Amino acid sequence: MATTEMDIDQPNDSINAAAGSPPPTTTSDTHTSTGAVAVRSIEGWIVLVTNVHEEASEEDLQELFGDYGDIKNLHMNLDRRTGYVKGYVLVEYPTQKEAKAAVAGANGAKLLDQTINVDFAFVRPPPKDGHNAGRRGERGRSGLKKAQRERSRSPNEAEKE
Repeated sequence: MATTEMDIDQPNDSINAAAGSPPPTTTSDTHTSTGAVAVRSIEGWIVLVTNVHEEASEEDLQELFGDYGDIKNLHMNLDRRTGYVKGYVLVEYPTQKEAKAAVAGANGAKLLDQTINVDFAFVRPPPKDGHNAGRRGERGRSGLKKAQRERSRSPNEAEKE
C-alpha cells in the first residue's frame, strides 16, 4: 500500500458534517461564474479549462497553471484521429486556495492567441426557489408541470372494441 497521506479539508460545521448533511452555504464558499457552489472531488480541487487551442502542449499548461500553485494532476484529452487537444483540460490542485487562484487569475487569459475559460469542474447547484422544489410528483425533468394525459392504448386493445 502507498504510504502517502491524502489531504483532507476540514468541514465548515462539524455538527452538520457528523450528521452527514452538507454544510450550510456561507459567504466564504467558493462560487462559480454561474453562482453554483464549488465542491471538492475525492482527490482534490479540479478546475475545468475550456477553449484550449488544439496545438497546446502539456508544458504550456504546466507553465500557465503552475504559477497558481502545485499541480497535482493535469489531464488533456486528445483526439484519437488527429492527436490534437479536444479543447478542454482538467487541472487538479490539492488545496482550494490554489484552485481559487487559478480560476480567478487564468479565466480570460490568452493561451496560444486563444482566450481560455476557467471554472471549477465540480459544483453543487444553487438551492431552488419554492416550497415544492424537492418534490418531483407532477413535474418532469425540466421542472415544468406536465399536462395530465391518459396513456394511449395498444393497437391490439383498440381492435377488440
